Amino acid sequence: MFDAVGSGAVEAGWSTPGYWAGRVPALQLLAAVPFGPRAGEYLAWLKFGGGEEFLEELYEPHNIKSLICAVIAPEASGWFREEITTVEDLRGLSMRFFGLGAKVMERMGVSTQLLAGGDIFPALELGTIDATEFSMPAIDLNLGFYQVASHYYFPGWHQQSTFFDLMINLDLWESLDDRTQLMIETVCDANITYGLAEGEAIQTAALTTLEEEHGVNIHRWSEESLASLEAAWDEVAAELVAEDEDFARVYESYSTFREGYTRWSDLAYID
Repeated sequence: MFDAVGSGAVEAGWSTPGYWAGRVPALQLLAAVPFGPRAGEYLAWLKFGGGEEFLEELYEPHNIKSLICAVIAPEASGWFREEITTVEDLRGLSMRFFGLGAKVMERMGVSTQLLAGGDIFPALELGTIDATEFSMPAIDLNLGFYQVASHYYFPGWHQQSTFFDLMINLDLWESLDDRTQLMIETVCDANITYGLAEGEAIQTAALTTLEEEHGVNIHRWSEESLASLEAAWDEVAAELVAEDEDFARVYESYSTFREGYTRWSDLAYID
């Protein structure tokens, strides 16, 4: 899709910037960040803290215009066949995992691979992978993971919120008149609002169905496990900053915004 949109073989595509880690590592920071912000804070950085400017800069050399067009609320952090009591239990597992979180899991001794949504269930069923993460309960329910893995873990430390983008061939985008561009941008902003509200609304029923109809065991990671995962993320982030100049610039902007936002969130929100 990345090459097809850039070359004009297709006019547009729907994705998330996190899929292009092999092309532009810094784009991962404009998709989902481990132990990152809730959607409101993430959108604040995107719209008013410099995130959109980085998005434009990073895609432009590839002849792609990207519009963030959706955000989803927290995901779950994994479906497992057996109960995981400590992070040591993760060692040696083969697991489908997305984005920067996959690098954290690899630090935990997990062998990760990125499978498309439609390929995950067959891989679990055949034993090609031992575990998976994919999305939020309402989406995971539809994909039927409960049929082959009965232990479901929260919180989604790796994806507290996730951006999706509408990728448009840049030459085509620049050929559109201002009114048409504004219409597309406005629809994307509306889709962000609608999708986030829907995503927050439908998870309770999905969790109830998973537990009561399908016998899924829902777990929450211990504070010790979350602390180990966060420490691993800090190590991964430091390495990526050292390896890639663009990643370093985007991460600095993201981190600086979050540090400043803490003053507001500590005063304004009840935990």
